[in-house]
Amino acid sequence: MSGRLISFEGGEGAGKSSVIGAVESLLVERHIEFVRVREPGGTALGERVRSILLTPGEAPLSAATELLLMFASRAQLLDEVVRPALARGCWVLADRFTDASFAYQGGGRGLDSAWIAELERRVVGRRPDLSLLLDVQVDIGLQRARGRGGEADRIERESIEFFERVRAAYRALAAEQPERWTVLDAGQPMDAVASAAREAVAGRIDLWSSAE
Repeated sequence: MSGRLISFEGGEGAGKSSVIGAVESLLVERHIEFVRVREPGGTALGERVRSILLTPGEAPLSAATELLLMFASRAQLLDEVVRPALARGCWVLADRFTDASFAYQGGGRGLDSAWIAELERRVVGRRPDLSLLLDVQVDIGLQRARGRGGEADRIERESIEFFERVRAAYRALAAEQPERWTVLDAGQPMDAVASAAREAVAGRIDLWSSAE
């Protein structure tokens, strides 16, 4: 099969790591080669950018700086990992991708979505073949995230209102492009969410296989 890009999106505490793990096991069962990446990060340069973006106590970042750093990390990830993997027929499982910029910097920070779309066009040049939105109420997600222990990162310290805007932006993106998105109720027990994600990806595998 051709290489495919699948992104996993959602707010804090949505359970992306668990769901990605479940999809990884499915791809192993189907003998599909894959790589897993995360944003920001996924490369040596990207991980340094991640530290700047997430470490509390760093100098304050403007919304525009935050957005451009995200796209700088993304550009490096695309050139170093994503495009070469897809070119050799490998699948890429992305813990967040460009839609996160529309949700966090667009919805959360209030930046112009047209500017983000232009950066997407110039820097990225493509969208995922499938995006899974793990949708969970903000209060539940934050409770889960804080229950993991450790110091909250710079983004996790944002207000409830910020995360409500992020969630609304994600839901709007999914409603605008239903052919690409599958929305999962991430408020369920994680086993149920993981099972639903496996089912959604298995359905796409069958669809894409029959089309090739």
